Amino acid sequence: MNYAMHAFPTVVAAAAVLACAGFARAAKPTAAALSALPAVEGVRQESFVYKKTPQGELSMAVSFPPGWKASDKRPAIVFFFGGGWMGGTVEQFAPQAAYLAGRGMVAARADYRVWSRHKATPDQCVQDARSAVRWMRANAAKLGIDPDKLCASGGSAGGHLAIATAVVQGVDANADDKSISAVPNLLVLYNPVMDTTIYRGKIAADEMARRLSPMHNITKDLPPAVFYYGADDKFYEPVKPLPAKAAELKLDLVVYLAQGRSHGFFNRSPWLERTTYVTDQFLARHGYLAGEPTVKLPDGKLELELAPASK
Repeated sequence: MNYAMHAFPTVVAAAAVLACAGFARAAKPTAAALSALPAVEGVRQESFVYKKTPQGELSMAVSFPPGWKASDKRPAIVFFFGGGWMGGTVEQFAPQAAYLAGRGMVAARADYRVWSRHKATPDQCVQDARSAVRWMRANAAKLGIDPDKLCASGGSAGGHLAIATAVVQGVDANADDKSISAVPNLLVLYNPVMDTTIYRGKIAADEMARRLSPMHNITKDLPPAVFYYGADDKFYEPVKPLPAKAAELKLDLVVYLAQGRSHGFFNRSPWLERTTYVTDQFLARHGYLAGEPTVKLPDGKLELELAPASK
């Protein structure tokens, strides 16, 4: 069955559920957020069309670091915005993209189809995310990136898309070149939705909801990953077994918690700086960055904590 043809009643009903959870409200960066991370002169941004769909073209905004050349083989990252698969904007991760470009990476922010603008369903969102990863690898020479050093990242529904590129199978656009892997080499995930089966019948039929559910599809092949959740975020609850599962599968995976915080906490200071600092360290540990983080941590003792069983 073509799910998109039968989606309108269930997806619209799901919008109310997700909005009540604070899930469908993707944050645009405030002026304070944009100034929280250090600006670097020489970072340049360019837009590329990475996919043509029946609903229109999809673009990604790519930030290039100072001194970039097409002949480079830079590590890269692609961000996917949040918004409950209903809406959102590529501006959400502008601060993080600019920061990482200033640190030497090529940082992309990919648009994708959403219900409010394209009447797209979550499986089509996943298709677009996997297309974006493939496009970056196919165009590595033009982007000056190393196709084997590509990180996927995102928040909330965008975090779901990022990890879905690694674990969801059989959800690909017909026009994609399947010989190019859609699986990233690293994952940086900000309160991602990890169990879509709780929305079965609302965002997708039962079989598709399970296919799209990262918690039901993680294997020993998951790339190294770092997760950030507010300890009071309802979407953290299904993730509590994950550290133990990661230990069983011998995965390179860590879950960090911000005590007393809920969904989307990472969009605002001081957690924007703290999650960026830890992300910088994670990327450096895997050879994507060199040197110490340049982000200045705010005063105060608010710290990210390792989730139970991650310790």
